[in-house]
Amino acid sequence: MDSFSTLIRTASHEQHVEAETSTFMSDLLGGRLGVAAYARYTEQLWFVYRALESAAERLASDPVAGPFVRPELFRLAALERDLAHLRGPGWRTGCTALPATEEYAARVRECAEGWTGGYLAHHYTRYLGDLSGGQIIRDRAERTWGFERKGDGVRFYVFEGIANPAAFKRDYRELLDAVDADDLEKQRIVTECRRAFALNTAVFRELGEEFPLSA
Repeated sequence: MDSFSTLIRTASHEQHVEAETSTFMSDLLGGRLGVAAYARYTEQLWFVYRALESAAERLASDPVAGPFVRPELFRLAALERDLAHLRGPGWRTGCTALPATEEYAARVRECAEGWTGGYLAHHYTRYLGDLSGGQIIRDRAERTWGFERKGDGVRFYVFEGIANPAAFKRDYRELLDAVDADDLEKQRIVTECRRAFALNTAVFRELGEEFPLSA
């Protein structure tokens, strides 16, 4: 029988591909959109990570989510530094969430408050995704808009506290396999992973509507 970490990875593969190959992300990574689109995307991430990380301290002692609350993963401070670089020191005043982002952040908060298995699903889809595919975005952003390598503007993608991402991901998957949950609960968590990818894809869709390529 497949391990829980394998189950999660394979079950959400289709949504993962859909999110990665969205029109907006393809246009962004292809250098066809300006830095304003990148900044707007970074803003949306801030709302999602604020929802994730504002619950982290409270969940640190939770038997299900607790082992995954690792300070070296936290992204909020890096996002705020990037936004200050992209938007200037007053970035908070003009920072708005798209409707899809509001829905995404609300779901993260809902899980954090009432269902830690669901919180784990969102934790997995975000942090492991950013630790992996996020490096491609960082590289493209540095080359397309001239950000300093691993500097302001792309700090979100730089996990300074993780010296060996491959080993970290391996440890994370071992923690997943050791999660204290029965098969039914594991299926619920897998379903929430799919939902997390769908929520993320909806954000990309709305960003694509806001930044259409002129025909």
